[in-house]
Amino acid sequence: MKERVFLLTLIFCFSVILPGIAPEAGAQGDQFYKGKTIRIMVGSTAGGFYDRWGRLFGKYMGKHIPGQPEIIVQNMTGAGSVIVTNHVYNVAKPDGLTLVMPLNGVYIDQFVGRKEVQFDMRKFRFIGSPVTESIIFYMRADAPYKSIADIIKAKEPPKCGGSGTASSDYILSKVLEETVGAKFNTVLGYAGGTEIDLAVEKNEVVCRAHSMSAHFGREPFDTWHKRGFDRHLVQTSRKKDPRAADAPTLDELFDQYKVPANSRRLAQVLLAAGDFGRPMMVTPGTPADRVKILRDAYVKTLSDPDVLEEAKKGRMDVDPATGEELEALVKEIFDSPPEVVERVKKILAN
Repeated sequence: MKERVFLLTLIFCFSVILPGIAPEAGAQGDQFYKGKTIRIMVGSTAGGFYDRWGRLFGKYMGKHIPGQPEIIVQNMTGAGSVIVTNHVYNVAKPDGLTLVMPLNGVYIDQFVGRKEVQFDMRKFRFIGSPVTESIIFYMRADAPYKSIADIIKAKEPPKCGGSGTASSDYILSKVLEETVGAKFNTVLGYAGGTEIDLAVEKNEVVCRAHSMSAHFGREPFDTWHKRGFDRHLVQTSRKKDPRAADAPTLDELFDQYKVPANSRRLAQVLLAAGDFGRPMMVTPGTPADRVKILRDAYVKTLSDPDVLEEAKKGRMDVDPATGEELEALVKEIFDSPPEVVERVKKILAN
């Protein structure tokens, strides 16, 4: 992590000392951003890790933008972030003043051609992500499912919560169903992760999948773990995370059930959300010089000692990805072979 942060810092430093690049961008930035307000639209409810990252950027990123604009954060929830992504794509002006942080699986809704989608992920300009994320699937400890094997054999599938068809809850359940035959009854429509966790506490649903960093970085999970309230059934990390030593990795599960290579490739496409992490994008058509200003400020923010200290206190992992890396990932996903595209559509069709 430290090496990547250092590399990003070097990239930023070189960008500001190369002749003819930074002075012009800085001048344009001062002229445009001074006295302006940037809005960060977060596609999940307050209190979750997306919201916490959005507010951390709202607090510190402005001081690294020439002209030091004010930054405000606004939550716009619903449909697994399709609503907020539609809004920024179609309503926000392409002026570099509206940023969006949707759920990292929102690309799936476009990939499968859902009618609600009114955006094209390939046209957004990505600013970056503070971290890449693996997924943990948890279950109430008193539920009658002790392992994925129990779910495969169960006569009645477990009832899990999800915010939408782009949420990690929904996607991972579909991956497990397609690859190893584990079936789930997914209840969609929750506003965000906080609401799903509350529903688990009330026993409305018994399971959920979400990011590893959130599960081991905040309440109610700290208390849950002390009480033995939940158990961990599978994690998507390539290398087993010691915080969830009781849960096999997805690759271990695939090996156990002898999942073929084409199905593993399918899982990679469906779970690419983890590589997006917690992405920040800006409206399509935003001038290139403003995209560069925002990307430079993003890198510098994630190298800011105050930000790193707050992230550490908040147990928010930092392992940044650049906007260029995320745009390359989008291209790779949407350039998938036709047979993979059709299979994904078939799996996720409502």
